[in-house]
Amino acid sequence: MSTNHPDDLFLVIDNGTQSIRAMIFNQQGELLAKSSVKLANYHCPQPGWAEQEAHYFWQMIGDACQQLWQLPDVVEQKLKDKIVAMSVTTQRGTVVNLDSDAKPLRPAILWLDQRLADLTTNEQKKIPWYLTLVFKSINKWNLIEYFYRKSQANWLAQKQPEIWQKTDKFLLLSGYLNYQLTSNFKDSVASIIGYLPFDYKKQNWAAKYHWKWQLLPISANMLPELIQPGELIGCITEAASKHIGLKQGLPVIASASDKACEVLGSGCISPNTANLSFGTTATINTNNKRYVEPQPFLPAYPSAIPAHYNSEIMIYRGFWMVNWFKQEFGQQETAQAQQLGVSVESLFDQLIEDIPAGSMGLMLQPYWSPSLTNLEAKGAMLGFGDVHHRGHIYRAILEGLAYALKEGQQTLAKRQGIEIDRLIISGGGSQSDAAMQLSADIFNLPTHRPHTFETSGLGAAINIAVGCGYFDDYQQAIKAMTHIKQTFLPDKKNVALYHQLYHRVYKKMYQQLKPLYKNIKDITGYPE
Repeated sequence: MSTNHPDDLFLVIDNGTQSIRAMIFNQQGELLAKSSVKLANYHCPQPGWAEQEAHYFWQMIGDACQQLWQLPDVVEQKLKDKIVAMSVTTQRGTVVNLDSDAKPLRPAILWLDQRLADLTTNEQKKIPWYLTLVFKSINKWNLIEYFYRKSQANWLAQKQPEIWQKTDKFLLLSGYLNYQLTSNFKDSVASIIGYLPFDYKKQNWAAKYHWKWQLLPISANMLPELIQPGELIGCITEAASKHIGLKQGLPVIASASDKACEVLGSGCISPNTANLSFGTTATINTNNKRYVEPQPFLPAYPSAIPAHYNSEIMIYRGFWMVNWFKQEFGQQETAQAQQLGVSVESLFDQLIEDIPAGSMGLMLQPYWSPSLTNLEAKGAMLGFGDVHHRGHIYRAILEGLAYALKEGQQTLAKRQGIEIDRLIISGGGSQSDAAMQLSADIFNLPTHRPHTFETSGLGAAINIAVGCGYFDDYQQAIKAMTHIKQTFLPDKKNVALYHQLYHRVYKKMYQQLKPLYKNIKDITGYPE
């Protein structure tokens, strides 16, 4: 154990999709203070696009920090003076183009963006013939096509060539914010998730002749230097010090992407324990020392623990559906929650407390956006009747997400060869007792709620604590800084009902509806 002072504190910035939080953690993993600023809605210049000014994120980080320093507990206890290091964890896959002066050339393209690059006959001719031959011979050409078309770099080179030609650095949001703080072009290995020339198994930029370089217009000098979680990115510059209100020279420590930090902050360190993240994107993750692809040819992502991997099944825009419900049907509860100072999820729990398991036959398939494994998919609700009201819809959303994550649990267990017998649920949705209980019932496993739902922030704080020598290793840090607050046990009656609905209805929905999704796409052109 380090000889550092036991009162030393850590600052974490969590740059999410809907808000930015500035948080102070102690060495026991307790969240001592937090400020949160809501982000303005992203811009949609065209349907399916999602953009936000890169500098806007930096501006809001400054606002969140300045609000944090004004909180009564922070002032009275002089918490700011006890902060010894900081880290930033961010949303994944958001890209920023910088010119030679490190200024953004255009708005950042967010991870939610659905635009696609063209793959015309002429474009295909640029792809080396041997790649085409190999991937078509194993019936995986769709992987090449998907990677090529989803790459923001390819779209920019095709549609905005004048921007691309001026691009000196092509960074993820994490790399951009690290630069703003330290003036160093460095990023954590565990933040690199996207359509980039990255080797997920070796956890480094791909080798010179790797096929990803052949598909992208990116050169190596456009990318940041990669370092491990817990290593030093640099120190706060004079300009950054004025912006965020922390002293110049304070260490900035590498952490990981928000999901990787969430897995770490939930205390998931072994593959028999899964982290269910009820965030904007719903995921189920396990942590492995081995490289275990969650599905064939889909990579395991770098863990927030160096030299480890997160095997992840993702429900794209999963808990985004809950936010959609809040906006469309939950204005009353949202306003009431603000007045009472409680979470809106607790009020939604009251809305559905008398609705039985199974939502009286209302079933939901949560494919709100297409993915590689279901390019034509859409969301669907089945079983509407005159007995249903908005409470049934809300419960059906929660149940549909849990069904999809259960499917992910079964896939991960098979792929890693180890059964998953422990569930820790994190993210904003974990504040809902109803979500916790129905997850226990659908998985037929106890579900555990961490002592804080800010597990992404806590994971980054653990990276700081280990990186700065407060703990000898991550096992020791996890034991000291993560705690279970509450456990929900399965209800046997509900387990039996959900077992029937999952196997006899949910598991059959996608294949039954798939031809109709294809017809919808052919007729309407959506999704692209």
